[in-house]
Amino acid sequence: MMLFGLEESTVISLAGGVRASAGPAVMDAAAAADVFARAAWTGIAEPGDGAAGLLVQGLGAGPALTAVLDLWTGARLAAALAAAGWPLTDDLPAQLEQGLQRWRPRLSSAEVIRSLQQATRVSAGLLVPTDPSWPTGVDDLAIHAPIALWWRGVPTALTALSNSIALVGARAATGYGEHVAMEASAGLVDRGFLIVSGAAYGIDGMAHRAALASSGLTVAFLAGGVDRYYPSGHDTLLSRIATVGAIVSELPCGAAPTKWRFLQRNRLIAAASAATVVLEAGWRSGSLNTAGHAAALGRPLGAVPGPVTSPTSAGCHRLIREYDAVCVTTAAEMAELVGERMLNLTLDLPPVDGDTAGFGGRTSEQVRVFDALSTRAARTVPDIARRAGLSTSAVQGALGALDLEGVVREKETGWVRGR
Repeated sequence: MMLFGLEESTVISLAGGVRASAGPAVMDAAAAADVFARAAWTGIAEPGDGAAGLLVQGLGAGPALTAVLDLWTGARLAAALAAAGWPLTDDLPAQLEQGLQRWRPRLSSAEVIRSLQQATRVSAGLLVPTDPSWPTGVDDLAIHAPIALWWRGVPTALTALSNSIALVGARAATGYGEHVAMEASAGLVDRGFLIVSGAAYGIDGMAHRAALASSGLTVAFLAGGVDRYYPSGHDTLLSRIATVGAIVSELPCGAAPTKWRFLQRNRLIAAASAATVVLEAGWRSGSLNTAGHAAALGRPLGAVPGPVTSPTSAGCHRLIREYDAVCVTTAAEMAELVGERMLNLTLDLPPVDGDTAGFGGRTSEQVRVFDALSTRAARTVPDIARRAGLSTSAVQGALGALDLEGVVREKETGWVRGR
């Protein structure tokens, strides 16, 4: 019998390799098909793709993947969703058709097999929403929730996410910021909290280190595959977290981190945690993006004040002054955030990531296309579409805007970033 164009035994074997920690390695065909399909979707759709989330939640991961492989149209997919009980809106067929244009360039059984085999080699597992250790907080993201999560570590770290606090902040942290992060992380661990962060340089790294030094649990959410530790300077730190805590990503093994994926990663940090605290952040820090997700989800939000002359604390002061974040100065005050709900609060914050270069007002599609380009190797529009997870028409539109901006140029063999 064939599943998704592959031998059933192959699908069962591959799925069993990433589900050993969740139960017996021997799986029935239905369970294996769901695991394989969810693994495939993590590579086919970019994180946070609402059309993919709607399709998987409405039809199931396996049937949704089969429909895409069988070249269903957007109208047929919309009709199937309507038959499953989802409301049929006028624009749904067009949204799904656009989704199909994004997903089809990435349909590759070889890529799915490779990512599953690599996950087995590095002892990575695949979490699905029905697992007891699934972080239920991410379900609040609705159709933008992850279809599955790749992870490495110990199961107790995943189950402890229900009692966690996210500590985030600037990459270019000051001595003051790192001291606050160390004290906050250690103090929260002493109070029984798990520490969540993004493993970046600066505040994130210090929060993780302090939690480990205090014999606490910590979870790092990554913007690339769990087999590719990023940043490379935190290889030892991430190896330690994977040993006694957990590292989590919604991208398959081998996936590279990009600016867009960092922004989408931030929503998982906010959703998986019971509260979020920004310890030190500039005016346009990516930590404000995480804070915006936390507030939009109704999660308690805290910010630590700093010297009024310090630009690295300007973002924290902005959250307190303009967006009703709770001013917190100690671990005890941060712990008090849990249990509070900040409802009906949405922050309109700039979509920038950490201390990386600003997006200069570019759209998300332009950011993703720019991420997919190289300064040396020219890439064709179909290749860029596959790398960015966009339709070819969307890529062409984004390239036109970036060309006018002067940051990309077209050569005889394709497009490159401008130097």
